Amino acid sequence: MVELTTEMIWVLGILAFTIYLFVSEIVRVDVAAVLVMVLLGLTTVIPDAMVPSLVDPRNLFVGFSSNAVISIIAVMIIGAGLDKTGLMSKFATFIMKVGGSTEGRIIPLISSTVGVISSFMQNVGAAALFIPVVSRISSRTGLPMSRLLMPMGFTAILGGTMTMIGSSPLILLNDLIITSNQSLSEAQQMRTFELFDVTPIGLALVATGIIYFMIAGRFVLPANDKAEGTGAGNTLKYFRDTYGLEGDIFELAVPAGNRLAGITVEELESNLEHTVSIIAMKAGSSTRVAPARDVVIEPGTTIALMGPSSPIKVFADTYDLEVSGHLSVLAEVLTQSRSGISEVVIPPSSSLVGKKLSEVRMRKSYGMNILVVYRGNEAITTDLRELKLQAGDTLVQHSTWEDLAAIAKNHNDFVVVTQDYPHEELRPQKVPHAAVFFIIALGLILFTDIRLSIALLTGAMGMILTRVLTIDEAYEAVSWKTVFLLASLIPLGAAVETTGTAEWIAKSTLDIIGDVSPFVLQAVIAVLATFFTLVMSNVGATVLLVPLAVNIAIAAQAQGIDANPAVFALTVAIATSNSFLIPTHQVNALIMGPAGYRVKDFIRAGSVMTVLFLIVMMAMLNVVF
Repeated sequence: MVELTTEMIWVLGILAFTIYLFVSEIVRVDVAAVLVMVLLGLTTVIPDAMVPSLVDPRNLFVGFSSNAVISIIAVMIIGAGLDKTGLMSKFATFIMKVGGSTEGRIIPLISSTVGVISSFMQNVGAAALFIPVVSRISSRTGLPMSRLLMPMGFTAILGGTMTMIGSSPLILLNDLIITSNQSLSEAQQMRTFELFDVTPIGLALVATGIIYFMIAGRFVLPANDKAEGTGAGNTLKYFRDTYGLEGDIFELAVPAGNRLAGITVEELESNLEHTVSIIAMKAGSSTRVAPARDVVIEPGTTIALMGPSSPIKVFADTYDLEVSGHLSVLAEVLTQSRSGISEVVIPPSSSLVGKKLSEVRMRKSYGMNILVVYRGNEAITTDLRELKLQAGDTLVQHSTWEDLAAIAKNHNDFVVVTQDYPHEELRPQKVPHAAVFFIIALGLILFTDIRLSIALLTGAMGMILTRVLTIDEAYEAVSWKTVFLLASLIPLGAAVETTGTAEWIAKSTLDIIGDVSPFVLQAVIAVLATFFTLVMSNVGATVLLVPLAVNIAIAAQAQGIDANPAVFALTVAIATSNSFLIPTHQVNALIMGPAGYRVKDFIRAGSVMTVLFLIVMMAMLNVVF
């Protein structure tokens, strides 16, 4: 048995302290990780008689240049580039067309897609590319990102078990088997695994994850208000709370032959109550927010009305129109990331002072749909067309953020009070450039032996050089909380491994359980791999435990027990993907910030997923092999 040394005791203490900081959340997880890294560094200046040096100070910050961290930075930039071109928005629209806006349909659709993609590329890359998609879906449906990102992230991890190139441990496994074979007799030689040998196991795990969230998602997933996706519903809540506006947004389709077909927006508005506004419409491929009054309503036009439901339903019944309270056709342009309500003030120097709103033609000239005019303490909502503008009038209006940004540049006529709106500039003309460099990066990953970080940085730098993203936008795309969390934990993982602490834990555990059946041995190895992957890198856990698992199987064979060394080794490589309890896995760290997750959210959802993973993995391993 490996003896417990002073170095191991200190590492175990720091490891326990790290877990305590994560679980208690006394400080943010990224702060906790940096604190632990600093503590490890301080052990190098304390006399060895008091505290042995646990890490080489020259390697303390090696995590910031590690292949994994650089890969995460690059894939975040690639994802932002694809989002900037509008590709992710289009993909989100496709998912919503297929899956609608219900959590029960969207979660399996997103999760299964990410699971398949992560079986052929690094799971953190697949997860990062889908964060913009989930963000778009969240903002359009009103579903919090915290309800969508965890199923997507967990399935990305599970998808890595579907092929032998889906995760780093499985990529390493065949090399470790070949190395172990060098010390084995010819009769004990293990065969290496083919690309799709693990696919049945991976498929079962992915299906388990999807079914788990479909059944238990409403109980274990948080509805976090800090998540980035807010949706149209929250926009309207803001209007109600701030301005006292009433109503919701409804879609109405004008079918061919309807008597509204052929009339103008102005004529349509004359048939609506003053509390109802036309905020957007789509005819064919043409979409307009704040459509001008002279725009003609064509057959097949979809109109978005904002106002109380009662007058809108009366209007729909009068003209034989179907009303939908769910935005689908106009969801993209009316999402909070594309348009919304803002305050605009008329300054004394404005050339619009003294003019009627009908003369100014706010919609056609500026893309502004005026909802309310505040004058002093008076809120004016009726006869707005005949209202003469005065200096100091506050216009509460709905427009696209792009139009609002243009209005903000017109300093003489307007003062835009609202400043915290998304200054989003899509670059659809850059789609070919983004697609080319994404394909180049993917090709380098799949068909060459180049390091993952170099392949992904090639795609990221290509997008920057071709102006898909500016360098400042690339910096903003990186979640630095994720970077510091992962980079700061790498020295702790190294200390657990280099001091022999990991080996001591593993061998002590096996010595305690004694002589048991091969299934129990295999299960213990799976649990050990699960534990190690939570506190150190999955690669480090695989390198450490695969030789140990092989030796255990060989020893069991010598005692007449039917234990397959290759299957024991595969058990380790798959079990190191069982990382759901705390956000130490790269994917979990990646989704933590955008969704506003806390450690307790991972513990609540991940504890059940961890047990299900072990049960399904063990069952499938024994069925397949």
